[in-house]
Amino acid sequence: MATLTVEEANQHKVGSGFQIADVDPRATPGVKDGNIDEAFHEFDEDLESLQECLHANATVGTPGTGSVLLVLQGMDTSGKGGIIKHVVSEVMDIQGVRVKAFGRPTEEEAKHDFLWRIRPHVPQPGQIVVFDRSHYEDVLVQRVKQMAPPEEIERRYGAIVDFERELAAQGTKIIKVMPHISRDFQKENLRERIENPEKHWKYNPGDIEDRALWSQYMAAYQTALTRTSTSEAPWYCIPSDDKKYCRTVVKTLLYDALRGLDLTWPTRDFDPEEELRRLEQS
Repeated sequence: MATLTVEEANQHKVGSGFQIADVDPRATPGVKDGNIDEAFHEFDEDLESLQECLHANATVGTPGTGSVLLVLQGMDTSGKGGIIKHVVSEVMDIQGVRVKAFGRPTEEEAKHDFLWRIRPHVPQPGQIVVFDRSHYEDVLVQRVKQMAPPEEIERRYGAIVDFERELAAQGTKIIKVMPHISRDFQKENLRERIENPEKHWKYNPGDIEDRALWSQYMAAYQTALTRTSTSEAPWYCIPSDDKKYCRTVVKTLLYDALRGLDLTWPTRDFDPEEELRRLEQS
């Protein structure tokens, strides 16, 4: 088997001494050459079953049913949409999954604390929620573009840690992923979006301005990841020039999180044999 193990996926966890500059975006550790397709599908059946079990427990009202929050935060063209499509939508029952994208705050959202617009979208018991960008916009984009004072950015790191600990205490498993791509790889992705009319809808001329701020963004990610990666809500900085490799790691992390909820299939208060008898007589 060409399985990418949970232990191998966890090597991307941000911990003490982490330096984003040490992460090679082209690397695929844990997957041998030519085995990425096999590894990518290794946990499909388990994921489907575990997610259905989670949804089933919430549907019948099992006390203590947990949830999962997957945060995707990366540079433009880093593959967040591909993760949502190929890891979440193609494997899991959409009834138990929600995707929420966060962009620049609206005028109304800007009147409130930065977490005000996030809280209504956190997962409820039985749900898997994916944030396509997230509350981390407020310590990344807003820091780089100086949209908030430095002291407010500083306050937000602690507020994020407290917020995520609150979610974890309520039974939410949190996985935060930075799909880390190289600047050269981003250039090729942007070139494709510009040259291919079918990709124009994905392209924003502002992407070029953001690209010019690459080093500032890397510094902002370095601070955000190291300041907010906790045991309750760890960050994973995953090499993503090979997008299928990144997706394989995310699948493995989701499998581990769902398995960690330690759920069993709910039982109902009826006698199956009696119900089969009644069915035959109907």
